[in-house]
Amino acid sequence: MSAGYIPAVRLDKSRNCIVLLDQTCLPRQTKLLEIRDAVQLHEAIRSLRVRGAPAIGVAAAFGMYLAAKASAAEDARILTDELCRVKAFLDSARPTAVNLSWATERMLRVCRAAAGCPAADVKSALLREAILIRNEDASSCRAIGEHALSLVKPGDGILTHCNAGRLAAGDCGTATAVMYLGAERGYGLRVYADETRPLLQGARLTAYELMQAGIDVTLICDGMCASVMRRGLIDAVFVGADRIAANGDTANKVGTAAVAAAAHYHHIPFYVCAPISTVDMSAGSGDSIVIEERDSSEITEKWYAERMAPDGVKVFNPAFDITDAELITAIVTERGIARAPFGETLAALTQRKG
Repeated sequence: MSAGYIPAVRLDKSRNCIVLLDQTCLPRQTKLLEIRDAVQLHEAIRSLRVRGAPAIGVAAAFGMYLAAKASAAEDARILTDELCRVKAFLDSARPTAVNLSWATERMLRVCRAAAGCPAADVKSALLREAILIRNEDASSCRAIGEHALSLVKPGDGILTHCNAGRLAAGDCGTATAVMYLGAERGYGLRVYADETRPLLQGARLTAYELMQAGIDVTLICDGMCASVMRRGLIDAVFVGADRIAANGDTANKVGTAAVAAAAHYHHIPFYVCAPISTVDMSAGSGDSIVIEERDSSEITEKWYAERMAPDGVKVFNPAFDITDAELITAIVTERGIARAPFGETLAALTQRKG
């Protein structure tokens, strides 16, 4: 880790809160938030103060623990009923990122399994599970990086979209894991980061964290990806994912599908990096994935000194798009690399233990 590294999410047991690095303030201001209840956490997730599917999952796990700890319930069944309501509330914050509902469901399973136990024992079990989820996230990122490193060679140019780095996940991130491990091992990789409109996660977050780590990064506008590919500057594309369907269709930050199409045209490999928890085998294809739509102000005025769009203009602002499986070269998980036919290879990885 680079000096001064601040995790995106951590639990402060002594202060009884989740500490979030407020990503809406980066790169100009480093602001830490103390989250003490589900209402505050829901707002933080919805407003992107914490973002990135793995980081959201970790935050949600800690949130479920804090809700249990604050409960006066002495019976595990009553506590479970309370946490069911907390889960439904937190899950509604961002419907596309599967790690959110995955983490809250995993916490709920712990509570259900402890039926008949004293509430204090259930709360201790929930704390252990939340910490386990956080630790697994960190270790899975390193494993993703090891697998991804086998797909590049020293000196390669890599393009990435949005932010799937330390700010979005544990340790070295998911799509950025190859960049961090490559830097550790002297690969000299050159990274091109799309700015990622309309919320500028590439400009504000990816460029920021890679520069902090001393990694060679060049920021480009979203519309430049095909141009840098045509110039021969890109050898591979690495992106993250918020949900992966059983057939390999992938939901990621809006604009990813266009990058995949450009890479396909220019015969450049396109890799999706995500923990196995992001694979949703209940979603048969991308058509089954609910796409979050966000406020129009993010496009018309959010990052401008004054409004830049005509008053009254209609705005369509989906947060994610679907990259069809046929545009994806491989999906890199902590358990290995899946290639087409993804229906078979993803199923095999999800069933594999460890």
